[in-house]
Amino acid sequence: MASRHLVVVGNGMVGHRLVSALRDRDTSGDWEITVLGEETRRAYDRVALSSYVDGKTEEELRLDDDELRGDPLVTYHLGDAVQTIDRDARRVVTASGTVVDYDELVLATGSYPFVPPVPGRDLPGCFVYRTLDDLDEIKAAAAAAAADPHRKGRPSAVVVGGGLLGLEAARAMRLLGLSPQVVEIAPRLMPVQVDEGGGALLHRLVTDQGIAVRTGVSLQGVAEDRGRLLASLSDGVELDADVVVFSAGIRAADGLARDCGLPVGERGGVLVDDRCRSTGDAHVWAVGEVAALEGRTYGLVAPGYAMAEVVADQLLGGQATMTPEELDMSTQLKLLGVDVASFGDAHAATEGALEIVVNDPVEGTYSKLVVSPPGSAGGAGIDPPGSAGGAGIDTDAGTLLGGVLVGDASRYGSLRPLVGARLPEDPVTLISKGGAEPDAGALPDSAQICSCNGVTKGALCSAIADGAHDVPSLKACTRAGTTCGSCVPTLAKILTQQGVEVSKAICEHFDHSRAELFEIVAGAGIRSFSELIARYGTGTGCDLCKPAVASILATLYNEHVLDGERATLQDTNDHFLANTQRNGTYSVVPRIAGGEVTPEGLIVIGEVARDFGLYTKITGGQRIDMFGARVEDLPAIWKRLVDAGFESGHAYGKSLRTVKSCVGTTWCRYGVQDSVGMAVELELRYRGLRSPHKLKSGVSGCARECAEARSKDFGVIATENGWNLYVGGNGGFTPRHAELLLSDVDSETLIRTIDRFLMFYVRTADRLQRTAPWIEAMEGGLDHLYAVIVEDSLGICAELDAAMQRHVESYADEWAGVLNDPEKLSRFVSFVNAPDAPDPTVRFVEERGQNVPAPGRPDEPVLIGLPEVSAR
Repeated sequence: MASRHLVVVGNGMVGHRLVSALRDRDTSGDWEITVLGEETRRAYDRVALSSYVDGKTEEELRLDDDELRGDPLVTYHLGDAVQTIDRDARRVVTASGTVVDYDELVLATGSYPFVPPVPGRDLPGCFVYRTLDDLDEIKAAAAAAAADPHRKGRPSAVVVGGGLLGLEAARAMRLLGLSPQVVEIAPRLMPVQVDEGGGALLHRLVTDQGIAVRTGVSLQGVAEDRGRLLASLSDGVELDADVVVFSAGIRAADGLARDCGLPVGERGGVLVDDRCRSTGDAHVWAVGEVAALEGRTYGLVAPGYAMAEVVADQLLGGQATMTPEELDMSTQLKLLGVDVASFGDAHAATEGALEIVVNDPVEGTYSKLVVSPPGSAGGAGIDPPGSAGGAGIDTDAGTLLGGVLVGDASRYGSLRPLVGARLPEDPVTLISKGGAEPDAGALPDSAQICSCNGVTKGALCSAIADGAHDVPSLKACTRAGTTCGSCVPTLAKILTQQGVEVSKAICEHFDHSRAELFEIVAGAGIRSFSELIARYGTGTGCDLCKPAVASILATLYNEHVLDGERATLQDTNDHFLANTQRNGTYSVVPRIAGGEVTPEGLIVIGEVARDFGLYTKITGGQRIDMFGARVEDLPAIWKRLVDAGFESGHAYGKSLRTVKSCVGTTWCRYGVQDSVGMAVELELRYRGLRSPHKLKSGVSGCARECAEARSKDFGVIATENGWNLYVGGNGGFTPRHAELLLSDVDSETLIRTIDRFLMFYVRTADRLQRTAPWIEAMEGGLDHLYAVIVEDSLGICAELDAAMQRHVESYADEWAGVLNDPEKLSRFVSFVNAPDAPDPTVRFVEERGQNVPAPGRPDEPVLIGLPEVSAR
């Protein structure tokens, strides 16, 4: 039983990390933990806040705390802010009157938005950008402005602040359908992270995205003006706005500390020592944005995580400490589609430091490395601000101190760990297009590979030595790559450099990856599994290689999956062209391209479901799913549907499932393109395309994103100038939003690029690999994908175009293919020796007016038979 009680005030990212770290290490269960949070919501990823208006749900943003919430030693009280701290009694009292005693108290209250003290800042329509609740309020205001019947033109927003949060807020406003204008008092955007040169390029790239930027001016006041807001600037300009969003910086949320008499810094924050212990009370600690280490607060998640780890170690009797020099202030992010990164001494504050700059306005990239001054080797050492190397770094002109990358941050992951170390190559080549890539093998073990979680190369090598022989296992046991993900490519390189050779073989019967088998089948003209395994494999095959090869054959030749030998290769779903359900019956899902269906079609579906006793449900992909079909009834069901103009929706296959759409310009007054027409065209074009994993798509008619296109493998969002194409979004166990590949393109360019994207994916992805991990594992990631399918860097685009055209021209409905072939029809029986006798053991009950499987033991097999309906 726990002997000591820890109270954590705050349930944000850093507070969550502290609780998680302490429970991971407290194997004896000495600490009982109570978490008190002001927000009613569970801990969520505040770094990804703008994705909340880009289609992500609160659940998708939520940090993984299921294990902690089920931990008997952890108690949560959310939506109940702490009101007072009695340090003498070691007791806190919440707003509801709850009293909690503590042995140790950790303040993880974070920060609050700074709002300039200007007139009108409290008017309706003025918001801050900090929490999900803030975004809910902004969403409602944006929707109200767009719905104003008297409005002329697009609603607009003024974003006060051009730093990290300001540009994120501008992106969010644009996603909500507003025209954002950014006002920044500093002479450049992101003044803390980038220098003058990088800021100039960033300004250009952001304005190219259609966002107005005003730097070097400040907001003087906000006033109401004919139902809208009028923002007055210091240069005399007045901006009309429907929404004003303040995102001009943060202040430490240290009110509780001040009220109970704890020392605070000159610019706010609880003063703490190198153990993150309050300088005024040995039983109070502070972590994250509320902590002032040597008088300075830190607004990034990585320093907060580092503090949480130190406190967890200290509470368990450890000796961990930290200094400002050890905190990594590096940042990498994509703002409005623009890569930005800074690390180490980005502003060359180190005396005598040299700046090497490669500025390419044509390519739209700016790269700068800051290196040590000449002749400094062997000196007392330089501690570059924000470096991860600690004190006493002996430097010379070849030692990296920091850098800035704008427009292309692909080398951030390999350059940032080199801060404080000698550069392996000439600095100019390291930041030049086509130049040398830094070698992760040359890094010392002390080099910090993952700045978010403080994971060094040495820790990664130790994990590899202990058996972590792939990137997922490295991430699981070290946490590297689990926050921002920028270090994932470096993890793969370290694995290779440590001599780990991960087998690419699809299974024991082939010494080849799926991509290699695809090339073999295509190049050699192989048309059967038996020929392939005889020439290039061993044995008779298995459940891993057979469906994979069946998919390859279907992609290349588009012949019916149940023809001849191919029928024996399929898994259960493809074997019967329907999804098997938990009770042994099947579901039937006809294609409804783009969600568009006629009244006559709906009537036929209803009649089929009624006549065959099927359970019906509208799916998330805008289709009607009919459950409970017996195998011998499938052909009869299909015939009714095919005769009515329907075809297989391929819900059973590793192929295109759906292309979801909103109503676009067909009906919606906000739509700017015909999303329904585009969705129908895409679904009919790619129907039946067999792929390594299932594919889903969506087309939204405007930036409001009602079709949730950015959660799809390829998603399309309409703009006033054409279409934006996003790729690599997946749902499932590891949800991931798609990334922007093309902007404002016409329909012909859009479709041609999707053609190439899909054909490149089916050619090169691993077995059962979704598009998101496929792109993540790709050397060069999205940039490489763009080079291949847009710039034709490999010279294969004509081949990809031709392959897709062959697919389109050879498509045939698989249900109709069965109905027209007696041999295939003979497969659809319950019993070989009694083809007309269904199994009478399956029972159904009625639930909410429809037949559903009767409850039974989870391990009890249920076969196919006549429904026995009973009231429930």
